[in-house]
Amino acid sequence: MFVESFLILKMFKKDPLQIIAFHSYGSNSHFYLRGRALEDESIDLEAKGWFKLLINSFKRFESDEVKHVEINLKLPNNLVLKTNTDADGYFKCEEHLDNLNALTNNNGWLPIVASYSDVSIKRHIISSNQFPAEILIPAEDSEFGVISDIDDTILHTGVVSRLKWRVLFNTFFKGAFSRIPLEGAAQFYHLLHRGKSGKKANPIFYVGHSPWNMYRYLDYFLKKNNFPKGPILLRSMGSIFSKKSLDTKPQKQKEIVHIIKAYPHLNFILIGDGGEHDADIYMELAETYPNRILTIYLRSVNHEKKMLRIKSLFENYKTTPVLLVKSSEQAIAHAREKGFI
Repeated sequence: MFVESFLILKMFKKDPLQIIAFHSYGSNSHFYLRGRALEDESIDLEAKGWFKLLINSFKRFESDEVKHVEINLKLPNNLVLKTNTDADGYFKCEEHLDNLNALTNNNGWLPIVASYSDVSIKRHIISSNQFPAEILIPAEDSEFGVISDIDDTILHTGVVSRLKWRVLFNTFFKGAFSRIPLEGAAQFYHLLHRGKSGKKANPIFYVGHSPWNMYRYLDYFLKKNNFPKGPILLRSMGSIFSKKSLDTKPQKQKEIVHIIKAYPHLNFILIGDGGEHDADIYMELAETYPNRILTIYLRSVNHEKKMLRIKSLFENYKTTPVLLVKSSEQAIAHAREKGFI
């Protein structure tokens, strides 16, 4: 009854349009920005009470995309790049440009303004057809990059709970403001971000299994819990339910490979957990790029069978240092010993 009433209301209610630009990344000569054009459902990320949270979750996953429209991306030097949304409202702009470092702020972020090319497509008057976007251009003197999983690596999700019931409860009935980060994780990431000297801005990339529908939720969580700002890479709902052949690599692995290839001069620290497939993905990446992966940190999870499998995987593994950690303090001590912080 609730869903039917909500859908009937949506049929008659026309929402204004928005552009959600995902925090992306690039280099001095490589521009790479992703985002999505959607109707603005006015999701309140600070809403409280199970009913409001359920409404928000429904809006988040029952999104109305703006298909096959042209998007303008204006850089600080007034250069305007153009791209188009696909059938699900997603857009991706990848271009070879020169001297992007000159356009960034002190932390390496390049500000962009996204807008609809054809303003006549809006249903309601958009107060300003301008939507903020940013891509990270890591400093050339960065010591290393950090690629981190999200679920049960920095955010308690319950991914190892029976039938994933805790994941569903946390997703639909908990606001981002009330989600609990793993103890000490934000401090550890800030130490890695600043490096051994404490004055660097080493890039942090957050790569998760969640759909892009969760982007603003996760972005809010990272900000509220004082994690270093970084690109957030998720996946489309379609990729979650599509059939895959046995030799198809996980989307998460593809994203990490794209990051590694984008910065051939940079080595990486990989951080994940023992709950799902991080160990297998990271091991394969280390074998593929044996001189590029400095260390793999894997957080222990409360699942004896899974942890026994992880330990057996790395029992005789020599390619890259691997540390199974129960606390952020262990990881911090190891990183300090290795000279990362």
